[in-house]
Amino acid sequence: MSRRRKALAALSGVLLATLLSPTGRATAAPEPSPAYQNPVTTDVVDTFPDPVMIRGKDGYWYAYGTQNPVFQSQGETGERIVPILRSADMTHWSYAGQVFTPESQPAWHEGSRLWAPDIRYTDGHYSLFYSVPGQDTVGVATAPTPTGPWTDRGAVLPAESGCATGDIDQAQFTDVGGQPYLYWGSYDTLCVARMNGDRTRIEGAVTQVAQGRRMEGGFVVRRGGYYYLFYSDAGCCDGAFSGYQVKVGRATSPTGPFTDDRGIDLMAPTSKGAVVLGASGNRWIGPGHNALQTDLSGQDWLVYHAVPADDPDLKPVPGIDRTLSRRPMLIDRLDWIDGWPVVRAGAGPSEGVERAPVTEWSVGSTFNDGSLSGWHGAGGWVTRTERDAGGYVTPAGGTPAHLVSDRAAPADLRAEADLRVTSPSGAAGLLVDYANPDNHVVARLDKDRNALVTDVRVKGVSVGEQVTVLPSGFQWNAWHNVAAEIRGTRLTVEVGADRLHDAVVTQARRLPAAAVRAGKVGITARGAGAAADNVGAARLYRPVTARVPDPRTGPQLPAYSDEFDSASLSPEWTWVRGPAAGATTGDGVLSWPTQNAELHLGTNTASVLTRPAPPGDFTVETKVHLASGPANRQAGLVLYGNDDRYVKLVHAVLPLSHTGGQVTHVTEFGKEGARPTTTPPTPVAYGPMFGGPTADTLWMRLSYHADIAGDEHEVRAATSTDGEHWTWTGVWTLPDEQPLRIGLVSQNTAGATARFDYVRTSKNSKNLPR
Repeated sequence: MSRRRKALAALSGVLLATLLSPTGRATAAPEPSPAYQNPVTTDVVDTFPDPVMIRGKDGYWYAYGTQNPVFQSQGETGERIVPILRSADMTHWSYAGQVFTPESQPAWHEGSRLWAPDIRYTDGHYSLFYSVPGQDTVGVATAPTPTGPWTDRGAVLPAESGCATGDIDQAQFTDVGGQPYLYWGSYDTLCVARMNGDRTRIEGAVTQVAQGRRMEGGFVVRRGGYYYLFYSDAGCCDGAFSGYQVKVGRATSPTGPFTDDRGIDLMAPTSKGAVVLGASGNRWIGPGHNALQTDLSGQDWLVYHAVPADDPDLKPVPGIDRTLSRRPMLIDRLDWIDGWPVVRAGAGPSEGVERAPVTEWSVGSTFNDGSLSGWHGAGGWVTRTERDAGGYVTPAGGTPAHLVSDRAAPADLRAEADLRVTSPSGAAGLLVDYANPDNHVVARLDKDRNALVTDVRVKGVSVGEQVTVLPSGFQWNAWHNVAAEIRGTRLTVEVGADRLHDAVVTQARRLPAAAVRAGKVGITARGAGAAADNVGAARLYRPVTARVPDPRTGPQLPAYSDEFDSASLSPEWTWVRGPAAGATTGDGVLSWPTQNAELHLGTNTASVLTRPAPPGDFTVETKVHLASGPANRQAGLVLYGNDDRYVKLVHAVLPLSHTGGQVTHVTEFGKEGARPTTTPPTPVAYGPMFGGPTADTLWMRLSYHADIAGDEHEVRAATSTDGEHWTWTGVWTLPDEQPLRIGLVSQNTAGATARFDYVRTSKNSKNLPR
């Protein structure tokens, strides 16, 4: 065990060896909760890009990642083709195989590497969707268990997919009513189409739902009446210069229109806001390509990869002519604040010790040990086993039966059970708040009515059934997850296949106060074909309701500011390669025609207007107007060390891929600097992030923090289209090898004019969130 893992065991206050794995019986969850530290794949695999996670019907969690050299540190030079990991608690993982081997990989791939898996459980089997970049398409394989054996089902997309994009980075989603969809797309459009019933092909119209510079990695969930489309942009795989961030849009239909938190349509030709996760200046760079997972308390977790700043690149891989970035798997708490998801309330990826997901019920069992210890009931129950689920329970006879825990669960709870009915008639249900047969709440899958039926009984009298019809074609002989949450007097029940926020039905109702109690949890059955597994309850998670504050500005520093009222620049300003032709100042405006010149890698021909920055932490702001003109123009702020060491924030007009010459406007927040040796050699590199929406007139801020302990410059960017509401993006860092100067640029392509209204510098009243 590594020192870090030993420290975690001590900090958690719980001996990990005493934790009940999914092979155990009904137990109480340990207090306090265990702890974890990112990356959760430490000491297991060297890298695990584009991760996705599912809870198998055996009670374990399984994760799947992009084809990569996961065992370089053990001397292995090749790659594992969609590696699989297994865990009892979402934080401690073991290697569980790969989807394909070089020998079993389908011939139609023609040797392509396989990327970006997505895993689902439907109709009694697991479907693994994967990208085949060498064929510019998406494939799918199915298996009876999370680890295989896998049977390939071919390409999901037709040869002409109908989407103006790279045909990779897919995610499957099932809507209310059971209609399946596939989302896919990379660089620079995301699309969606319906799928056939067995989820092996798309069919019908293809709808473009999002468009943006380097946009990819869509993942959709439904929550609170909205469909949320998560995606990443700016670049996944450039080591220390990876600008990946996770963003989101939401809609009231699975086909859109999706909008960000400022109401900007995700199809609009501009960068978007609603940042879910970005770099925060700690060791994690380029966090992105996410999935979601929910723990047993109902708390959501973002599953994603990130690049470690201290070791960003893997060793060269035979047959791959570029350096691969090291991208281990991370998980962090996902909060829903004012209807929008954000990681750790906006604090970004964690690097320290954090409270772990709840992966043990307060009371419950997977029945994998074949025991009914901790349970009692009526009607007679027996345990049985099968290949995927392991142990499960079923009533011994066909008469109505119930099985409940010996101990009570909390009043505010999340309870769940995997249920099925294989007989022609019957029902299986989840019991919560159970005191006795006359006082309980039940959520029942009733095959005779093809419905989810909830009932509340108080003193032997039904408060009233509530019935929600299940989709036609509901597969009763397959496992279905029934999850019930009680918060106060509100009961919400969802029926889905795999706990991935795509329930086929949802029902909500109010409970009478007399029905709310710290009661037992259990199952009820009618008919010999009823069965249950993974039955338990945990205390319902406590939601986070307030975001971490964004950087705040303090008093303005007049000595480091300029309103451009004078007919000439003040002496504090100096030019690099200037003065720029046509640049004039006066009447509160610096007017500067865009130059046919660049500040990028080896092409350093653009002028830079600079002045000293104040000591300590500060924020510099400008207001710039950049209207009509040619593509590839840009203007904005820089913090400038030299031509090969700077951070910039500009309004840039850039071409979109796959769109026949269309352009998009972006707030580009980039850095240039030295990088470690890579293949091919690139001693100086540039990496962008993309911020919030643009406008002809755009307010910009760069917030600077001197990281004394890390000997680094940390810079965070924000933009606003009205000067009041700001979209903050992630953090770039540079080694503190020389001071950074405040600067302006107007560059890339001649033919437009940038008008800067002012440069205002203020002391920071709060450091960048860590």
